[in-house]
Amino acid sequence: MITISKQQARQFILSKQGLIGAYRFKGKDGAYDYVRQAGCIQYDPVDVCGKNAELTLQSRVKGFKKSMLQELLYEDRKLIDYPDKELSIWPAQDWPYFSSYRERSLELGRTFEGLEELKEQAIAYIDENGPVSSDMLPIEGEIYWHSSMHWSGNWDKKSAAARSVLEQLYTDGELVIHHKKGSRKFYDLAGKHLPESILNAENPCGDDESFLCWRVLRRIGAVGLLWDKNSTAFLGLNINAEMRKKILARLTDEDKICPVMVEGMKTTFYYLSSDDALMKKIIEGSADLKPRMSFIAPLDPLMWDKSLILALWDFQYSWEIYTPAVKRKYGYYTLPILFGEKFVGRIEAIPDRKNKILSVKGLWWEPGIRKTKKLDAALLSTLKAFSKFNDCIFDEGVS
Repeated sequence: MITISKQQARQFILSKQGLIGAYRFKGKDGAYDYVRQAGCIQYDPVDVCGKNAELTLQSRVKGFKKSMLQELLYEDRKLIDYPDKELSIWPAQDWPYFSSYRERSLELGRTFEGLEELKEQAIAYIDENGPVSSDMLPIEGEIYWHSSMHWSGNWDKKSAAARSVLEQLYTDGELVIHHKKGSRKFYDLAGKHLPESILNAENPCGDDESFLCWRVLRRIGAVGLLWDKNSTAFLGLNINAEMRKKILARLTDEDKICPVMVEGMKTTFYYLSSDDALMKKIIEGSADLKPRMSFIAPLDPLMWDKSLILALWDFQYSWEIYTPAVKRKYGYYTLPILFGEKFVGRIEAIPDRKNKILSVKGLWWEPGIRKTKKLDAALLSTLKAFSKFNDCIFDEGVS
């Protein structure tokens, strides 16, 4: 088993993520390619300076515009909204793998009184009238209902029947999200937007363990390098320490992942076997490591395991959006600043959408970071690009 330094581990992860060196991901095709590489990117509806999925793509996709993600989701139908690592966006081609999710949803749905009849009514109405949101569906009243896979509905009281039946049909796979207006979802029949070759394909995973192997493999590929520890990068997977070790051993035996040690750390790390050429370039010192500056999304795959970030970068990040204001150390929606191989600080950049001006509400440099002309130039350039991403201009006078 090879051993690499912490610096090489950092370089490998950032290179794999497309956050260092020349841009590997460009434009709309690049956005799709990155989501395919990551397996999924997390969706969060909060929009302070871009939603989390959009922020994830803007940091590593050259020329990314928010409209590109909307097109990939709701026009091209190459991506789909559906749970994976919490609420997520992932390639539509992966639909067959999640058949067990839909089967679990169908099974739970049968336990709610009156739901099956409401499902028939909703499908008939949507088939005739097209996409609907919950306030458009002519189903009144409340029923006992909750989702099988995310935080919708109530476990101890009734929920609005219209919203419940739409959410149920969505998790069943009968409906997909047709589009969104803000955080409001509009649903349509899946068969109108996904080809039969995807909808009717058999699950490539023959059993639950094979599905879990596939998901662990995806999560390793998303981060780049993951350790044999309880990790928030595995959130959404039903996996304990014993099963994790079994899966990692199986993937190693199947030559799908490679083990590696990191100097000064006792835990074994793993990376995709398909990334072995990249690992060799990092070790040889021939990889493209030209520094760039990026503002990183709170739920970016790079940040999925904050303990890993602390161990490798000595950078401690907490998303303070749910922290009471008086207890916040930084800001409501603070983004880590990555420059070259280091996390150099964090920033709270807020767009004034009415006047189309981006201002810096807070900027915190990490201890030991020297202010240089190179750092200042990189920050200014990144702020201008971030302003454009938010349809604003950056006014240095209000920073």
